[in-house]
Amino acid sequence: MSSNPVILTDSLQTDWDRLNPDITPIEQVLQPDQALPGLITKAASKQTYYTIRFLVDRDRVAHAYQTYAYFRWVDDWLDEQLSDRPDRMAFATRQWTIMDRCYQREPLFDLCAEEKMLADLIRSDEEPNSGLRSYIYHMMAVMTFDAARRGQLISQRELDDYTLNLATAVTEALHYFIGHDQFSPCSEARYHAVTGAHITHLLRDSYDDVAAGYYNIPREFLEAHHIDVHDIDSDAYRAWTESRVKLAQAYFEAGKRYLAQVQNRRCRIAGYAYMARFQGVLDAITREGYQLRPEYPERKSLKGGLQMGWAFLSLLATNGHGGTLS
Repeated sequence: MSSNPVILTDSLQTDWDRLNPDITPIEQVLQPDQALPGLITKAASKQTYYTIRFLVDRDRVAHAYQTYAYFRWVDDWLDEQLSDRPDRMAFATRQWTIMDRCYQREPLFDLCAEEKMLADLIRSDEEPNSGLRSYIYHMMAVMTFDAARRGQLISQRELDDYTLNLATAVTEALHYFIGHDQFSPCSEARYHAVTGAHITHLLRDSYDDVAAGYYNIPREFLEAHHIDVHDIDSDAYRAWTESRVKLAQAYFEAGKRYLAQVQNRRCRIAGYAYMARFQGVLDAITREGYQLRPEYPERKSLKGGLQMGWAFLSLLATNGHGGTLS
């Protein structure tokens, strides 16, 4: 199965009265607005909305919307609503507390509509060591790390753990929601496609992330090359970018080979589409000599859409499992 979540330890003294929900019978709070998850998902990402609508197993569509919407809400609060680190850590700790208590089947009270989505998801999860549970734990680790790292340099080990948590979460969600009852290899390459995508994502958003206080280059590299996080135009930073682009490309190649072994065709389509979203960015960075820029409109352009279409066609032409979409 997947690795255990990697949590950034913190010595911050917290106000537990703020973080621990009060106790009440759980049946009174697990009635989330059924329209809310889909509305949040569609507003945040139409691609995600329609991927869920058309590719996810029919009996898991509602929970897939809840899964995306809940963590979209958490991410937005950490990025946009909570500017102080103690408040971010208090919010993240509250979400961990809710998650843990729900999995222990303890009653909860005072949950907002978005937190009720999480409670409803966990109530539905009756499989031991399920992909959904892995997704929730690892994505919560990602959110907690982001809450803690804002405004601080991170180590190479922390960066690697961050990417592994994200890759584990997304991959396990993919297999849980799409073709959950069909074969998918548990090989070393299981998380490689999403690992490549996350490496690319961090490069693509470098300028925006630095402005927001998120630094995606390790402290050891900065110190060794005597540069600052803002020196994105420097030769040293460009060398770092080149090494990450080549690493992402290698992960994508391994990820494609892995996806070819996945039995469910809808799952393969979703996996290839996920990689296609980022391949154009890697191509643009390479063409420009590994010099990053503030925006990459290619990912929203007609060319980007055509590239994704070709990824679909290439997948559908694969004859490994034949037949119609399953």
